[in-house]
Amino acid sequence: MTIQIDSREKARAIQKIVEEFDRCGIKHPVSKLMVGDYMNYDNPRLIIDRKQNLTELCSNVCQDHARFRRELLLAKENDIQLIILVEHGKGIRQLSDVIWWENPRRWKRRRNPETGRWEEIETKAMQGETLYKILRTQERKYGVRFLFCEKEETGREIIRILGGGAVD
Repeated sequence: MTIQIDSREKARAIQKIVEEFDRCGIKHPVSKLMVGDYMNYDNPRLIIDRKQNLTELCSNVCQDHARFRRELLLAKENDIQLIILVEHGKGIRQLSDVIWWENPRRWKRRRNPETGRWEEIETKAMQGETLYKILRTQERKYGVRFLFCEKEETGREIIRILGGGAVD
Protein backbone atom coordinates (compact mmCIF):
# COMPACT_ATOMS: atom_id res chain seq x y z
CA MET A 1 0.00 0.00 0.00
CA THR A 2 1.16 3.55 -0.74
CA ILE A 3 -0.43 6.48 1.12
CA GLN A 4 0.23 9.98 -0.18
CA ILE A 5 0.59 12.61 2.56
CA ASP A 6 -0.34 16.20 1.77
CA SER A 7 2.72 18.45 1.82
CA ARG A 8 0.92 20.99 4.04
CA GLU A 9 0.84 18.52 6.95
CA LYS A 10 3.41 19.60 9.55
CA ALA A 11 6.14 16.98 10.04
CA ARG A 12 6.16 17.36 13.82
CA ALA A 13 2.37 16.93 14.05
CA ILE A 14 2.34 13.68 12.06
CA GLN A 15 5.49 12.04 13.41
CA LYS A 16 3.57 9.19 15.12
CA ILE A 17 1.44 8.62 12.01
CA VAL A 18 4.54 8.30 9.83
CA GLU A 19 6.09 5.93 12.40
CA GLU A 20 2.97 3.73 12.16
CA PHE A 21 3.18 3.74 8.34
CA ASP A 22 6.86 2.73 8.57
CA ARG A 23 6.07 -0.01 11.11
CA CYS A 24 3.48 -1.44 8.69
CA GLY A 25 5.76 -1.15 5.64
CA ILE A 26 3.57 1.46 3.97
CA LYS A 27 5.23 3.83 1.51
CA HIS A 28 4.27 7.45 2.16
CA PRO A 29 5.38 10.01 -0.43
CA VAL A 30 4.67 13.65 0.36
CA SER A 31 3.11 15.99 -2.21
CA LYS A 32 0.16 18.34 -2.43
CA LEU A 33 -3.34 16.86 -2.52
CA MET A 34 -6.32 18.66 -4.06
CA VAL A 35 -8.31 18.10 -0.86
CA GLY A 36 -7.57 16.45 2.45
CA ASP A 37 -4.36 15.06 3.94
CA TYR A 38 -4.09 11.30 3.16
CA MET A 39 -4.89 9.25 0.05
CA ASN A 40 -4.23 5.62 -0.90
CA TYR A 41 -2.93 5.38 -4.49
CA ASP A 42 -5.15 2.31 -4.98
CA ASN A 43 -8.31 4.35 -4.26
CA PRO A 44 -7.81 8.06 -5.05
CA ARG A 45 -11.54 8.75 -4.57
CA LEU A 46 -11.33 8.18 -0.80
CA ILE A 47 -9.40 10.88 1.07
CA ILE A 48 -8.93 11.61 4.77
CA ASP A 49 -8.63 15.11 6.20
CA ARG A 50 -7.16 14.98 9.73
CA LYS A 51 -8.23 17.42 12.45
CA GLN A 52 -6.39 17.51 15.78
CA ASN A 53 -9.56 18.00 17.85
CA LEU A 54 -13.08 19.42 17.89
CA THR A 55 -11.74 22.91 18.62
CA GLU A 56 -9.92 22.91 15.26
CA LEU A 57 -13.00 21.53 13.49
CA CYS A 58 -15.19 24.14 15.19
CA SER A 59 -12.81 26.85 13.98
CA ASN A 60 -13.03 25.45 10.44
CA VAL A 61 -16.83 25.53 10.36
CA CYS A 62 -17.00 29.00 12.00
CA GLN A 63 -14.07 31.31 11.24
CA ASP A 64 -12.88 29.41 8.12
CA HIS A 65 -16.38 28.50 6.93
CA ALA A 66 -16.03 29.72 3.33
CA ARG A 67 -12.69 27.94 2.80
CA PHE A 68 -13.91 24.75 4.50
CA ARG A 69 -17.13 24.75 2.45
CA ARG A 70 -15.11 25.22 -0.78
CA GLU A 71 -13.04 22.16 0.10
CA LEU A 72 -16.18 20.09 0.76
CA LEU A 73 -17.68 21.27 -2.55
CA LEU A 74 -14.46 20.51 -4.45
CA ALA A 75 -14.46 16.96 -3.06
CA LYS A 76 -18.13 16.45 -3.95
CA GLU A 77 -17.72 17.87 -7.48
CA ASN A 78 -14.81 15.48 -8.10
CA ASP A 79 -16.63 12.40 -6.72
CA ILE A 80 -14.26 12.17 -3.76
CA GLN A 81 -15.49 10.59 -0.53
CA LEU A 82 -13.95 12.93 2.03
CA ILE A 83 -13.61 11.63 5.57
CA ILE A 84 -12.79 14.10 8.33
CA LEU A 85 -10.88 12.15 11.00
CA VAL A 86 -10.95 14.06 14.28
CA GLU A 87 -8.31 13.10 16.88
CA HIS A 88 -10.38 14.29 19.80
CA GLY A 89 -10.68 11.36 22.20
CA LYS A 90 -12.19 12.24 25.59
CA GLY A 91 -15.33 10.17 25.04
CA ILE A 92 -16.06 11.45 21.53
CA ARG A 93 -16.27 8.21 19.50
CA GLN A 94 -19.00 9.09 16.98
CA LEU A 95 -20.74 12.15 15.58
CA SER A 96 -23.67 12.00 18.01
CA ASP A 97 -21.21 12.37 20.93
CA VAL A 98 -20.39 15.89 19.70
CA ILE A 99 -23.70 17.08 21.22
CA TRP A 100 -22.11 16.76 24.68
CA TRP A 101 -18.84 18.51 23.78
CA GLU A 102 -17.94 21.40 26.10
CA ASN A 103 -16.10 24.06 24.08
CA PRO A 104 -13.00 25.15 26.06
CA ARG A 105 -13.55 28.66 24.72
CA ARG A 106 -16.96 28.90 26.39
CA TRP A 107 -15.55 30.42 29.58
CA LYS A 108 -13.08 33.26 29.80
CA ARG A 109 -11.24 34.53 32.89
CA ARG A 110 -11.06 38.26 33.36
CA ARG A 111 -10.50 40.73 36.13
CA ASN A 112 -13.64 42.51 37.24
CA PRO A 113 -12.91 46.23 36.77
CA GLU A 114 -15.07 47.18 39.79
CA THR A 115 -13.90 44.62 42.35
CA GLY A 116 -10.45 43.77 40.96
CA ARG A 117 -11.25 40.05 41.46
CA TRP A 118 -10.83 37.40 38.80
CA GLU A 119 -14.07 35.92 37.51
CA GLU A 120 -15.20 33.57 34.81
CA ILE A 121 -17.59 34.96 32.24
CA GLU A 122 -19.48 32.99 29.63
CA THR A 123 -18.68 33.77 25.99
CA LYS A 124 -20.76 33.18 22.88
CA ALA A 125 -18.50 30.31 21.75
CA MET A 126 -20.27 27.56 19.83
CA GLN A 127 -21.39 24.61 21.91
CA GLY A 128 -21.53 20.93 21.04
CA GLU A 129 -25.21 20.78 20.12
CA THR A 130 -24.85 23.56 17.54
CA LEU A 131 -21.63 22.08 16.13
CA TYR A 132 -23.34 18.68 15.84
CA LYS A 133 -26.22 20.18 13.82
CA ILE A 134 -23.78 21.94 11.46
CA LEU A 135 -21.76 18.75 10.93
CA ARG A 136 -24.92 16.69 10.25
CA THR A 137 -25.99 19.28 7.68
CA GLN A 138 -22.57 19.10 6.00
CA GLU A 139 -22.81 15.31 5.86
CA ARG A 140 -26.18 15.55 4.10
CA LYS A 141 -25.22 18.41 1.75
CA TYR A 142 -21.69 17.39 0.75
CA GLY A 143 -21.46 13.66 1.49
CA VAL A 144 -18.55 14.17 3.89
CA ARG A 145 -18.19 11.75 6.83
CA PHE A 146 -16.96 12.64 10.31
CA LEU A 147 -15.08 9.91 12.19
CA PHE A 148 -13.32 10.15 15.55
CA CYS A 149 -10.35 8.49 17.23
CA GLU A 150 -7.80 8.88 19.99
CA LYS A 151 -4.55 10.59 18.95
CA GLU A 152 -2.61 7.33 19.47
CA GLU A 153 -4.95 5.50 17.06
CA THR A 154 -4.68 7.95 14.15
CA GLY A 155 -2.07 6.08 12.09
CA ARG A 156 -3.89 2.75 12.46
CA GLU A 157 -7.23 4.39 11.64
CA ILE A 158 -5.86 6.00 8.47
CA ILE A 159 -4.49 2.63 7.35
CA ARG A 160 -7.76 0.85 8.21
CA ILE A 161 -9.95 3.39 6.43
CA LEU A 162 -7.79 3.77 3.32
CA GLY A 163 -6.96 0.06 3.22
CA GLY A 164 -10.56 -0.85 2.57
CA GLY A 165 -11.46 -1.82 6.12
CA ALA A 166 -14.97 -1.12 7.36
CA VAL A 167 -15.54 2.60 7.88
CA ASP A 168 -18.66 2.31 10.03
